[in-house]
Amino acid sequence: MNVKIIFKTCLVVAFSAVIASCSNKDDYKDNSRATGWSLDGREGGLKYQTDYKGQETGPGLVFIEGGTFTMGKVQDDVMHDWNNTPTQQHVQSFYMDETEVTNRMYLQYLDWLKYTFPPTEEKYKNIYTGALPDTLVWRNRLGYNETMTNNYLRHPAYQNYPVVGVNWIQATEFSKWRTERVNELILEQKGYTARGARFDADASSTFNTETYINAPTLVYGGNDEITRGGKASDRREKENTPRTKDGSGEAKNLYVQRKDGVLLPEYRLPTEAEWEYAALGLSSIREYNKYRGRKKYPWDGQYTRNGSRKTRGDQLANFKQGDGDYGGIAGWSDDGADITAEIKSYQPNDFGLYDMAGNVAEWVADVYRPIIDDEYNDFNYYRGNVYTKNAINPDGTVKVVTADSVVFDTLSNGSVVARALPGEIVKENVTTEDTYLRTQFTESDNRDFRDGDKQSSRYFREDKDDPMYNSPQHSVTAVKDSTGAVSLDRQYDTNNNRTTLIDNEVRVYKGGSWRDRAYWLDPAQRRYFPQDMATDYIGFRNAMSRVGSKSQKGKTAR
Repeated sequence: MNVKIIFKTCLVVAFSAVIASCSNKDDYKDNSRATGWSLDGREGGLKYQTDYKGQETGPGLVFIEGGTFTMGKVQDDVMHDWNNTPTQQHVQSFYMDETEVTNRMYLQYLDWLKYTFPPTEEKYKNIYTGALPDTLVWRNRLGYNETMTNNYLRHPAYQNYPVVGVNWIQATEFSKWRTERVNELILEQKGYTARGARFDADASSTFNTETYINAPTLVYGGNDEITRGGKASDRREKENTPRTKDGSGEAKNLYVQRKDGVLLPEYRLPTEAEWEYAALGLSSIREYNKYRGRKKYPWDGQYTRNGSRKTRGDQLANFKQGDGDYGGIAGWSDDGADITAEIKSYQPNDFGLYDMAGNVAEWVADVYRPIIDDEYNDFNYYRGNVYTKNAINPDGTVKVVTADSVVFDTLSNGSVVARALPGEIVKENVTTEDTYLRTQFTESDNRDFRDGDKQSSRYFREDKDDPMYNSPQHSVTAVKDSTGAVSLDRQYDTNNNRTTLIDNEVRVYKGGSWRDRAYWLDPAQRRYFPQDMATDYIGFRNAMSRVGSKSQKGKTAR
């Protein structure tokens, strides 16, 4: 054979191989990098999400790109609390509410509970009443505040004001409810569930995201017509694999799974590290000294008044100016408010977040301890992990709370709250068998880890059970009399040897409020409050974890 022909043939083969290599190199979008199998669900294979565009921003949230920062106070600690020593921390990207949760947002939650679990029925009464904010927090022995007591939560004049009187447990339950309602709407809009089903839900047919993922046939009380998308699933009857149609008429898997990337992660309270990082708003700060923690407030500068020409002298947040001065002189108010202010009354910080200083202080997720243990962890720091698992029935299915199996807890202040709502999966603590040979955790409850557990106490090597934090141990139990009436037996701890108020039911709250002086506007400040108590100056906002890339711009250029 002619040498030239052989050379040309080899060149063509090599060029074809390069073309084939290039086509396969396109991130293997349509076929598996591992097996070469199709990923589009054809040819009898499973379908995978290959064109995921990134996490969508949930309602009310703004994106916070993560990074490293100095957590804690680098200014003078004039209060000598010694509970905010500066540490270097790294926070992953996440989302946070643009504003504090408002009265109108919380009223929507209350109205949904009232409609779904009518308080007129005895077995549901405590579900609704347990979620009600404590409106009596406005009362003062030597002050007339009945107008706020009667009107602040429900009057439309205050609908866009931050909700207060909500304890940490109630804020957490609101976050769970918000998660379910957002994901429920997403499934309806994408044609996976019947349109309008969310308006017809009752106590036996509520939606829960985790239940939908783990046992979709049990969602909506097992009503298959709803989870199949109603009448849009005619084609599914003729197929072996559960399928339905979306609006375009294209067949798709009946039930959404995590691998589809449709459902959003949970709304939750932000961790203390996330809240402080977001409040500082370091996105536009590049100077080395500010990056190292020299930024005092969510805005630039060392002062609480605006320095720009048009608004010079205006206060940048809603806080207490001094004794008897909550808003300034009539006709020329310093901050435009005496109690709380309407959301977005002041300029946002560099992340686009409003009222990260002033207005109301905010609950965060963490259990309070005086020290941030950065020697053990400096990545997504959080104290409060209690690891659980799904409870499983004898037949292997997950155990779901029904309308007749709701369990209620009585809090230390006498309030009665539902441990889980109907439709949720029953949770139980992980056991030593579950953690066997694990190195990163060995038990379910880690709130005391290295600060409150036996190993961290002075009596670790001794035969004593004295706790590290010797806090009061109040007890409240529900007692039924012979007629079936329920009363509360309150046993208050009167032990004079108690030395602290710190325990595992005390949570951190951050930021200054309308009741606080400017000192507390520093994002590094941290205080604590019992998780089942509420005030007129603590509210909250939600956060959501980001899955995938650190930046919304996609992959970082190398």
